[in-house]
Amino acid sequence: MKYYPLFATTPKAMEDILANELKILGAENLKSTIAGVAFEGTLETAYRICLWSRTANRILLRLTEFEMHSQEDLYDQVKKINWFNHLKPEGSFMVSFNAKNSKVINNTHFGALKVKDAVVDQMRAKFQKRPNIDTHHPDIHINVHLNGTQAQLSLDLSGESLHKRGYRDVSIKAPIKQNLAAAILLRSDWSKIAAEGGSFLDPMCGSGTLVLEAAMIAADFAPGLLRDYYGFLNWKNHEPMLWQTLIDEANQRKTKGLETMPKLIGFDHSRRTLATALQHVENAGLQAFIHLEKRDINESKPAESWAKGLLMCNPPYGERLGEKEEVIELYQQLGNVLKNDFIGWKAAMIISDPELGFRLGIRSHKPITFYNGSLECKLLRLDIEAASFFIPKAKNQEQRLDQVLKTSQTEHSNNNAPMFANRLRKNLKNLKKWAKQHDVECYRLYDADLPEYAVAIDIYQSDQLWVNVQEYEAPKTIDAHKANQRLAAVLAEIPKVLKINSDQVFLKIRRKQKESTQIEKLNNKAQFHAVNEGHCQLWVNFGDYLDTGLFLDHRPLRLMIAQQAKNKRFLNLFSYTGTAGVHAAIGGAKSTLTVEMSNTYLQWAKNNFELNNLSGEHYQFVRSDCSQWLDDAQQNLKKQFDLIFLNPPTFSNSKRMEQFFDIQQEHVKLIQNAAELLSDEGVLYFSTNFRRFQLDTDALKHLKVEDISATTIPHDFSRNPRIHYCWRISR
Repeated sequence: MKYYPLFATTPKAMEDILANELKILGAENLKSTIAGVAFEGTLETAYRICLWSRTANRILLRLTEFEMHSQEDLYDQVKKINWFNHLKPEGSFMVSFNAKNSKVINNTHFGALKVKDAVVDQMRAKFQKRPNIDTHHPDIHINVHLNGTQAQLSLDLSGESLHKRGYRDVSIKAPIKQNLAAAILLRSDWSKIAAEGGSFLDPMCGSGTLVLEAAMIAADFAPGLLRDYYGFLNWKNHEPMLWQTLIDEANQRKTKGLETMPKLIGFDHSRRTLATALQHVENAGLQAFIHLEKRDINESKPAESWAKGLLMCNPPYGERLGEKEEVIELYQQLGNVLKNDFIGWKAAMIISDPELGFRLGIRSHKPITFYNGSLECKLLRLDIEAASFFIPKAKNQEQRLDQVLKTSQTEHSNNNAPMFANRLRKNLKNLKKWAKQHDVECYRLYDADLPEYAVAIDIYQSDQLWVNVQEYEAPKTIDAHKANQRLAAVLAEIPKVLKINSDQVFLKIRRKQKESTQIEKLNNKAQFHAVNEGHCQLWVNFGDYLDTGLFLDHRPLRLMIAQQAKNKRFLNLFSYTGTAGVHAAIGGAKSTLTVEMSNTYLQWAKNNFELNNLSGEHYQFVRSDCSQWLDDAQQNLKKQFDLIFLNPPTFSNSKRMEQFFDIQQEHVKLIQNAAELLSDEGVLYFSTNFRRFQLDTDALKHLKVEDISATTIPHDFSRNPRIHYCWRISR
């Protein structure tokens, strides 16, 4: 019986789960490495792993290893393999090439071409025929991994990543891959809970990935059973009878497993998302075993007939201030639901910000690290019982201001902060000169330059000088009283350094974010002030909202839009207070269309236009959920705009939206839909403040995408170049 050297890849931090799986499936001589496990096994073992592994990405059969010191070494070593043993001369193949720490080849496309040339040249020389390149379903998939000078040449038996089970619509960008979903289910003891008849509920099921993976685990349903393509099916050494035997066995196990299925439920508050989930459930043939229903978080109470089991979800997250406040509220709601309605259940959720888990008010077991793409996440596992409950300390704007005010009054002598004052003076000297040279009247003066004084300070020149101070929430390791002292010192020094009255300084609490597109009402004084930017006047408000109405980090982008807008049809999506539209109109735009869901934002935008004497039918305003508006606009507005600005929030849980909005999940569809509205020579600017954002360039290959982030970061934000990302997109 022949044994092959094999390697299974998996997302980082899942190696131990994969190794345990491989051992159960018959793998021998296992050795875990970063993002994978090397092992040995027969062809049957390799087939079985392709069919049954819930956590692997790819299964590679190693053909050779070699030292590579030149491009010719790659060509020569690939050509040494007798490819006729694997591929018919008229067959098809594709090549994947990846390199790390290599001084010889770091262009993966070039490396793949060298491998392709070696295979084609060998076949043509022997048979006067050449195989074809097929990037979808080739007969064999060749994989080369180069680390330094060490190269490994393999056949990819999986063909395409094993996380693609075959039930999910490929056009749907889901927040979690199937093998990650399976891994967190396994880590949460779902196999044991399901075997004991426990129920499964995902109260925010989205497109249904978690509930489907839970169903497949409970049913002993092989995750690869729905796939119609593997990389070995047309390989010359493929053994069809052996493969069919394994398929028959998997079908028998599935049939038996479905006879004892526990209750599986998915809730979501979006009918559109539920329709997608239902389609995925039908694709998997599990519609008789999974119940999907439209419900909000607060309505997630289990039926009395459901056995206690596991509640699991992948909650959304927020980066900007207002978004974070909404997410905190969502976690608090979820915590209350768990405490009130799910006593005796287990719960698990994967989150990107551990502090959000604190808002649940339920102590968890030690968090487990996973990676959702490049994003580090934590898996929280909870026992829903009274002994684990606690009340998180609430923080709001008024409480914080009261604390600082009391500290300032009782400990005024401690408000001397010479280091902070000196830094503020230094920044003022440098930036004031720069601002005057560039006609900038509103700018960031200080941004946590000194860690002890973690605030951002923005200057606004209007009828008089105004200062907006944004406090970054102190780490838990910092004593609260000390944080109050430092903030009181900051508020005492600012008027002295800037030579203004203390009532010209406004304080806001920020929780690890920069700017926000969510308005949280603090007061109702309607104290608006007009400021200048470029050739525009814009309304700002310091006392009534958490944000002023003008995101200073986007200043260069607004000025760029003004320069490019002449005779253009301009579309402003997620417009906030419409400042980009004002710049476009002042720059000579033929027309502007401002789309915003919030009535407060939209009225603010109209007021900004009126402030600049911009009125008439050329300037249109639409109150709408921008995502839905873009869907509808495809029918009658294709190629109707020459310039588009798309600046969505990171997250929104607004009641006016049909579903949660998460920029990482939604950006591909947003960009694709917006690009459909571009004229042939049109330009779309897409920007986000989500610091861990990853643009899905593969899904946008049909568009020309240029990262212009560096050119859109203003001088006054140069200390924080990750304040936002920006891309120029065209057809």
